[in-house]
Amino acid sequence: MEREIYKYNEPFRLESGKITDSLEICYHHSGGYVPGQKVIWICHALTANSNPQEWWSGLVGPGKLFDTEKFYVICANMLGSCYGSSGPASPGANGKPQLLNFPQVTVRDTVAAHNLLREHLEIEKIDLIIGGSIGGFQALEWSIMYPDIVKNMVLIGCNAQVSPWGAAFNESQRMALKADPTFEQQESLNGGKAGLEAARSIALLSYRSYDGYSKSQSEDERDFLFADKACSYQRYQGEKLSVRFDAYSYYILTKCIDSHNVARGRGGLERALSAINAETLVIGIDNDNLFPIEEQIYLSRAIKGARFAIVHSLYGHDGFLLEWQQTERILRDNFQLFNNN
Repeated sequence: MEREIYKYNEPFRLESGKITDSLEICYHHSGGYVPGQKVIWICHALTANSNPQEWWSGLVGPGKLFDTEKFYVICANMLGSCYGSSGPASPGANGKPQLLNFPQVTVRDTVAAHNLLREHLEIEKIDLIIGGSIGGFQALEWSIMYPDIVKNMVLIGCNAQVSPWGAAFNESQRMALKADPTFEQQESLNGGKAGLEAARSIALLSYRSYDGYSKSQSEDERDFLFADKACSYQRYQGEKLSVRFDAYSYYILTKCIDSHNVARGRGGLERALSAINAETLVIGIDNDNLFPIEEQIYLSRAIKGARFAIVHSLYGHDGFLLEWQQTERILRDNFQLFNNN
C-alpha cells in the first residue's frame, strides 16, 4: 500500500474549541481511487500505523479478504499519533515539537479530519468501514456523523462509550507516564520512555487474559524459585513499544479514548445509535476483559438491523488482531461484497 500525506491548509476547529492553523493526515491506500470502485476504509487501533498490511497482514493485500487489487483500501492515521498525522511531534511556533502543548483531540475530531481526506480524494461512499478497539470507536462515529456516506460497518471489540473500567486503565497508564520525571520535562520526543514502558505493561494486562498468560507465560521449570517468564514478557513488550512509539502521543491517544461517548450532544445512547443507517455487524471476543462481550451485545441490539458474531480466543481483547481467520470467515458469511468479486 502507498503512503501519502494530505495537508489541509485551513483552520480546523476541535471539539474543545481550540483551532489549529492546519492539519496533516498520513494515510496508506491501494492506489488511485476510481469513481465507482468499492471502498474499504480500515480504522486502526491505539498504537498502530496507517498501513494495515503490517498489522493485519492476514486480511489485507492482493488476493486476501481486503483485496488491494480489487477494492480501494484506505487507512488513515489518527490525529495525535506519531505515525505521520498531526500530533505531539508536529512543530510549534518555535519550530520544536509541540509535545504536551499539542491540543487534546477527541474521536470525533479524528473522524472529522479523516472526512476532509475523503472529500479530497472525492470518495462519495464508503462501502465498508471496519475497526477494532479505538478503531471501532472511529467507525461508529463515522456512521453517526456521516450516515449517508457509510453503507456497511463492522465493529470489533468496542463499545458505545468508554467504560469506567477502560478509563481507569487509561488513567493508570498516564500515571505511569507522569511518574517518569523526563515526561514532564519535555526536553525531547524521547521523554517519558521508562514511563511508556510501564504504561504498556499495564495496558497489556487489559488486552490479554488469564487463560492466555497461563498458556504462553507459565514457567518452564517445575521447581522454579521465583516466577520470571511473565515478568520478562512484560518488560519485553514495554521496551518493544518504546522503540517505535513516543510517550506524548500515547498520552494524547489514551485521553482520546476517554472522549468516546456517542451520546454526547445527541440525546442519549439509544437516540444516537438509532441514527445509524449502515448495515452493521458487531463482533465480540469471548475472553475480552477490556470490552466485555455484553457491550457488543448492547450495540447489536441498539443499532437497527445489526447482526452479532463471536470470535473465540484465549488472548482476550487482542483477539481482534490475532484471530484474523475467524474474522475472515465471519465477514464472508455476512457480506456479499466479499463473495462476488
